[in-house]
Amino acid sequence: MTIGFYTSISENDDNEVLITDDPTLEINESLDQNQENSAQEKTTAERPTSGMGLLLGQDLAYLKGMLGEPQRIDESLYGYQWYIYNIDYSRYVQVGVDNNKVVTVYAIGENVDVSPFKIGQPIEEIFNTQSIDTNIDIDYKGNSYRFELNDTDLNIRPLIRLGDVYVQLYIDKFTGSLSSVRFLNDETLIKQRPYELGYTGELIEVGEPAEDVWRLIEEGTEKEILDITNVMRLRHNVKSLEWDQETSEVAYSHSKDMSDSNDFSHTSKKFGSLSDRLEAANVAYNSAGENIAANYPDGPAVAEGWLNSKGHRESLLNEEFTHLGVGVYQKYYTQNFIQKNDEQ
Repeated sequence: MTIGFYTSISENDDNEVLITDDPTLEINESLDQNQENSAQEKTTAERPTSGMGLLLGQDLAYLKGMLGEPQRIDESLYGYQWYIYNIDYSRYVQVGVDNNKVVTVYAIGENVDVSPFKIGQPIEEIFNTQSIDTNIDIDYKGNSYRFELNDTDLNIRPLIRLGDVYVQLYIDKFTGSLSSVRFLNDETLIKQRPYELGYTGELIEVGEPAEDVWRLIEEGTEKEILDITNVMRLRHNVKSLEWDQETSEVAYSHSKDMSDSNDFSHTSKKFGSLSDRLEAANVAYNSAGENIAANYPDGPAVAEGWLNSKGHRESLLNEEFTHLGVGVYQKYYTQNFIQKNDEQ
């Protein structure tokens, strides 16, 4: 995975195969994992008995009985549809449904039940009560998979198995607390490959979407990034951002340009800097900022990546910005923040 520097401007089995995601995000500080033996007894790895983890494996009727009708349904790259519950950001949840069954849940709202964890929970409590392993082995349909977590993974996105449910924890390293939780079944985890993966047998591959399907996936991801950004801002007592379509189009063009040119940068060889691109699109603003990233599996993952990078975090939580445009082209992501006057 790759996450770019932020920018801001102001105007006025012997056949084992190894796959790595080669993360290059700079880690500015490291959490103390506090993995030494504690006086507390670590919990038994059992399937969640309450909260969002209960949804895994349930059908659509069960989901709607528990959460009601979603506010929208977004396509994903991994075969499931995201059922988005965003009417109340304090209860923000995305539920992945494939063939009428829940296969994954992403929860970031501070009032969502993510038992046996809690959004905002100090990471020390989690490390003291859960067994955190560097290797996670999965046998699936006669194939063997091993996810190998490095030190960065263990610090900011550890993976825990609770029965037949896999739980990815996103840690806010700046506050030392749990930012969000993702529950997955084995097949979905293998498809997404969020960690270094070794396997024997066959690898579950994700098919390449048709162009029109890609655009649906991208549009859904853009909206999810807006939602999650606003959840993060409200959590830090910063006003939420409004969607700006013109700025979104600028962001999308930059993501596509980075893909087409294979040049991961804030400055395009063809279209120039952020200020050049906004000016060319006649976007009126007082100040602006940009976050870029590439090769993250989806919107929740990239938003959490930005939150854990000092410069990107400053843009995400900047009190001056009023509007946001997000542009996603395949696995290239751009956020363009702007500050508008009331007259603009």
